[in-house]
Amino acid sequence: MERNYILFDTPARELLYPFTHTRPVAACRIGILTIREKWEYWLNAGISHLTVPHLQKKYPLKKDDTVSAVLIHGHVLPDEALVQAIRELQPGQELHKGSELIAKVTPGNNLDAEPVERKEYLGAVLRIRMPWDFFLLNDQAIRSDFELLTKGRVSAPISDTNKVTAPERIFLEEGAVVAHSILNASTGPIYVGRNAEIMEGCLIRGALALGEKAVLKMGSKVYGATTLGPGSVGGGEIKNVVMFGHSNKGHDGYLGDAVIGEWCNLGANATSSNLKNNASIVKVWMEAYNRTEPAGLKCGLLMGDYSRCGIGSMLNTGTVIGVSCNIFGGSLPPKFIPSFSWGGAAGLEPYRLEQALRDAGMWMQFKGQQMEESDRQVLEALFTVLRD
Repeated sequence: MERNYILFDTPARELLYPFTHTRPVAACRIGILTIREKWEYWLNAGISHLTVPHLQKKYPLKKDDTVSAVLIHGHVLPDEALVQAIRELQPGQELHKGSELIAKVTPGNNLDAEPVERKEYLGAVLRIRMPWDFFLLNDQAIRSDFELLTKGRVSAPISDTNKVTAPERIFLEEGAVVAHSILNASTGPIYVGRNAEIMEGCLIRGALALGEKAVLKMGSKVYGATTLGPGSVGGGEIKNVVMFGHSNKGHDGYLGDAVIGEWCNLGANATSSNLKNNASIVKVWMEAYNRTEPAGLKCGLLMGDYSRCGIGSMLNTGTVIGVSCNIFGGSLPPKFIPSFSWGGAAGLEPYRLEQALRDAGMWMQFKGQQMEESDRQVLEALFTVLRD
């Protein structure tokens, strides 16, 4: 039965700032795929987004009067049982988990139609609620995506120049290059995307996901569960990191229990703490609440899109850097750096919009892409909203 699938945002998307400043929740990456891509694989269908106005042009909503619309909570990760329950919904029915709406089916474009019947889902539901959930749930997400993407397929050959443990849990897509490294997949699967590269001398413990054209530099030490999204570059020591895509940490320095958006750069020897010296709970600034919230014993850097920090940067435990920031200097900057900021420990200044757009565009060009008009409009709208 043909249906129009839509992933919807709720006001809870604000708890995932700075990452949802520039994308719907379902456009965030966890595991190998974004949440939307996971649903598209499971449902074998294209999916659009219902989100806030300033993102809707870049992430357009598809409407179709001729078929029923299936709206699915954008925070929720799919699995076989949940997908089957959603497939079985009929027009007018809603699927709930406790007080939370998981999915509903409406006739045609009438997305606000009142439900006729409410059904309770009895299975487990995996959701992204807080920014640190991306790295806390990444191991489970990599394993699930690995099974989804590799089922019934054969990996490209693994070079015998590597030292390999559990080769059956390693999958190389076409064009992937991996040589003279140690790959231990006994602790989790290792997925190397199309035309990605693991350079010589890397030490890798799974779970690991490398997106298309991602690169691990020579001698990198990578612990699971780590995701380097498409076009990203990793180097130095990395542990339990989710990098959405097109971002760089290409040199020595430590990054652990962290989430990095798209089009970001960490300069040489940039290091982020992920554990307090007294091993107490890490408190992270929540922009939506205007206060800190406990994130557990470990939480490193949370960096929004288009942000950068210079060589030798030292970042405190649970530091949050917003969208389009330029941070530099060797001393610890504030633990919360608002979007469109420039500076460091000595003080922060507003990043003027024209310069922010220019620098974001230059970074995208450096990574082989051009800034689209929709990207520019998102940043312009966000700048206006945050300055009002």
